[in-house]
Amino acid sequence: MSGLTKADYPLAETRPDQITGKRGIALGDITLEAVLSGKITMEDLQITPKSLQDQARIAADAGRATLAQNFRRAAELVEVPQDVIMSTYELLRPGRAPDQAALLDRAALLRQTYGANAIAAFIEDAAEVYDKRGLFTRRY
Repeated sequence: MSGLTKADYPLAETRPDQITGKRGIALGDITLEAVLSGKITMEDLQITPKSLQDQARIAADAGRATLAQNFRRAAELVEVPQDVIMSTYELLRPGRAPDQAALLDRAALLRQTYGANAIAAFIEDAAEVYDKRGLFTRRY
């Protein structure tokens, strides 16, 4: 769906058969009957990187560049384990990371292990800003 535009928003209404879960079951095929019969699992309800990239295309077409970038970063995080996401979040809170190296190490982990280049760049930028503003110092 590379030719998506803002006219395709919301995808769930305009193109429900193009939205699929991890096992490839289309959103339009997720019914109460399918859930009750056991044909639908939690994997079928989880968002996929493709769906987030599609949302990014729509946001970009609507002139919402920042929202589009957020969707792209979110797409990278879909396959990152929850504990890594939560510990990264904790590091990004001002006063929580001990130094710039801790953030740069996390960025390297996300880039090398999970291929999360955009989120790694975001963390590298944060590390630079935190260093300039003295945000590595505990505030409480």
